Amino acid sequence: MKHPIVLPFLVFSPLIFSQTKPDALMEYRIGNFEKAVSICKNEISVNPNNLDAHVVIAWSLVKMGDYQSAFTYAQNGIKLSRFDPRIIEILGEISYFQGKNAEALRYFQEYINFASEGGRVDSVYYLMGEIFIRQGRFRHADIALSTAVHWQPRNADWWGRLGYARESFGDMASAASAYEKALALNAGMVDVRRGLDRVRKALKR
Repeated sequence: MKHPIVLPFLVFSPLIFSQTKPDALMEYRIGNFEKAVSICKNEISVNPNNLDAHVVIAWSLVKMGDYQSAFTYAQNGIKLSRFDPRIIEILGEISYFQGKNAEALRYFQEYINFASEGGRVDSVYYLMGEIFIRQGRFRHADIALSTAVHWQPRNADWWGRLGYARESFGDMASAASAYEKALALNAGMVDVRRGLDRVRKALKR
């Protein structure tokens, strides 16, 4: 008696034909911020306690420059999880872009306390450095930006800002070193080239 041949690949599951669930984080990572926002809004409407959706929508809205809406979702997120480092960090970013320097520093310091090696720690130190530059606290900016380039040693822009901070408080030799590293990564940075010329002239005096 012949037995029927079973061909597993002919046994179809309905799941094969179902559409893949939209991925807000993926859309955010490839720069489709409006799409990410739309997906997150749908997810939050289904489950208002979806913390990940609050995080991704806040990230996306910041990238779109809609800081007030981002703040609303971030505030809702922090009610769901007071100590989630992602929410704390994005509240710091929102405060930074709104010019609320003291508030931003408070959130960034809290983020570092909770996630000293977190996924956004490099950006946190960079933004702290920018705040210190705004405030004229250039030695503090040096420390923050030095830490930022420790995490992101190939970021030419950050090296340039570090050079500017050092130049601003008179450490010309260290400023030259930072400017040179920036130009080694991106030789076309006109402002950095000018900064390097200034500090080299100062060192010759």
